[in-house]
Amino acid sequence: MAESGAYDASQIQVLEGLEPVRKRPGMYIGSTGPRGLHHLVYEVVDNSIDEVLAGFCDTIKIIIHKDNSITVEDNGRGIPVGIHPKTGRSAVEVALTMLHAGSKFGGGGYKVSGGLHGVGVSVVNALSEWLIVTVKQNGHIYRQRYERGKPVTDLEVIGDTDETGTTISFKPDYQVFEELEYNYDTLRNRFRELAFLNKEVTITLIDERDDKKEEFHYEGGIVSFVEYLNKNKSPLHKEAIYISGMRDDVQVEVAIQYNDSYVESVYAFANNIETPEGGTHLSGFRSAMTKVINDYARKLNMLKPNEPSLSGDDVREGLTAIISVKLSDPQFEGQTKEKLGNSEVRGIVDSIVSDGLSTYFEEHPSVTKIIIEKAISAFRAREAARKARELTRRKSALESVSMPGKLADCSERDPKLCEIFLVEGDSAGGSAKQGRDRRFQAILPLRGKILNVEKTRLDRILSNEEIKAMITAFGAGIGEDFDISKLRYERIICMTDADVDGSHIRTLLLTFFYRYMRPLLENGNVYIAQPPLYKVEKGKKEYYIYSDRELEQLLTRIGRDGITVQRYKGLGEMDPVQLWDTTMDPAKRTMLKVSIEDAIAADEIFTILMGDNVEPRREFIASNAHLVKNLDI
Repeated sequence: MAESGAYDASQIQVLEGLEPVRKRPGMYIGSTGPRGLHHLVYEVVDNSIDEVLAGFCDTIKIIIHKDNSITVEDNGRGIPVGIHPKTGRSAVEVALTMLHAGSKFGGGGYKVSGGLHGVGVSVVNALSEWLIVTVKQNGHIYRQRYERGKPVTDLEVIGDTDETGTTISFKPDYQVFEELEYNYDTLRNRFRELAFLNKEVTITLIDERDDKKEEFHYEGGIVSFVEYLNKNKSPLHKEAIYISGMRDDVQVEVAIQYNDSYVESVYAFANNIETPEGGTHLSGFRSAMTKVINDYARKLNMLKPNEPSLSGDDVREGLTAIISVKLSDPQFEGQTKEKLGNSEVRGIVDSIVSDGLSTYFEEHPSVTKIIIEKAISAFRAREAARKARELTRRKSALESVSMPGKLADCSERDPKLCEIFLVEGDSAGGSAKQGRDRRFQAILPLRGKILNVEKTRLDRILSNEEIKAMITAFGAGIGEDFDISKLRYERIICMTDADVDGSHIRTLLLTFFYRYMRPLLENGNVYIAQPPLYKVEKGKKEYYIYSDRELEQLLTRIGRDGITVQRYKGLGEMDPVQLWDTTMDPAKRTMLKVSIEDAIAADEIFTILMGDNVEPRREFIASNAHLVKNLDI
């Protein structure tokens, strides 16, 4: 860890005050729901990570207090406490009360930084009921308190110390956020990720609400990250391939390990920020992988001169990889930083990965052969899948008579107004067809369980009748050909029984969507219907009940004498009118919207639930059993 560095009040640049943040919080943190709530913590921790990147911090501690307030403590240099030359106020106060006030805007304090376009901690302050900043610096301990973004005390010296660092404690404002409950797993996933990406740091997460404590430190860095992602899969080579290099002040790190699955799990980061839409760093990586693997396939005569080259999809089948770049002036496309736009990064990553992978292949011929054989096998399967896809396209006239899934389409042709129910079984499918509103509701009954795509290659997936029916009905294609603009229904609703089989069918469907139609989940097109669990009758009155807790509340309210309780075992037990009233009528129904907040966590859960390894699944079920409700075995 570096011992000194110029970081003082003169490096804090000022652009504007905090009033806009409280008026339009969504513009700064994405939403006032759970996502925005957790983003507050990420912003404070990102400031500490910037100190790690600068070489002045190696310890960060995050505490979730019992009242859902948060403390983030680091041993960096501490926010400067000197008087800011332009404002006449302390640099701490400027950083906490002015938007875009920070050394990331040309002040010279950081060469590399993450943070949300530099708005960072001032936005957290604006959206907190209260915030207390404590700085250890210059032999003293300084503290200042704020309420809803405004200082209510001066910056005071409260003690002496020979340590340095910053501690920020804050409580999100109940006037701003829809809920104030922090999710431990959501925070843990992000901080574990940061520890993988920054091997110099130790991050401790403490939850005082139920006495949890975890420490994250990975000397292997992103190699450990890839091994972690593959821990429930079967790697094809024992050690991950690690490539790193620095060019024109751009630091590049890549870790690669293949497994025997048929899906690609590649995650790209720029300055510790995940870029789910990729960008120039991902393009450079993909280009290098495709080029080098093709070169060696021909060099080793595994691809003959007259055979076509392997595609990018072929060489990435079964690949788990992390690409991490760190640069001084990242240009992110979009407010949420989902894509890296620096054009020079593509060539730098391409060059470093090409050189590193070529060297590795020269030194490890046995691993090289395994990787190329995997890609050639993928190529052959992909050719078969291409033919199957073309067949599916040719059948896309949507003649419901010939469709194996017996699609009952709706009459409306504007996709924005349409929805399709994927219904478990012919019996429930029949009720749904009779009970629906034919103008905008389509019904596709599914016979039995669809294929587990986690264990199956694309060519076999495309020959499955239920999957072919869904692809044809949705109209948007599959895999790399998926085009959400061609989707025929705005809402795709999974309507299954509330039992073990129904849960399994839902998981199979969600796995298929995640692996081969992911934009459906990212765009919020997928929903889970919530049919009632009970029908309660008392006299001439009927009540539909959706949970055991709701049942208990009803029985307490209306009494237990003279009542009949029917437990629905499946959708098929409801007649068309009941199914419409309880589950399909937009005016009355309840549906769960499926979204992906964390792609890495989602990937891990689908691998555990639907992959080959039994032990991780057993552990997952055991550790999450207490969360299960309404399980009917």
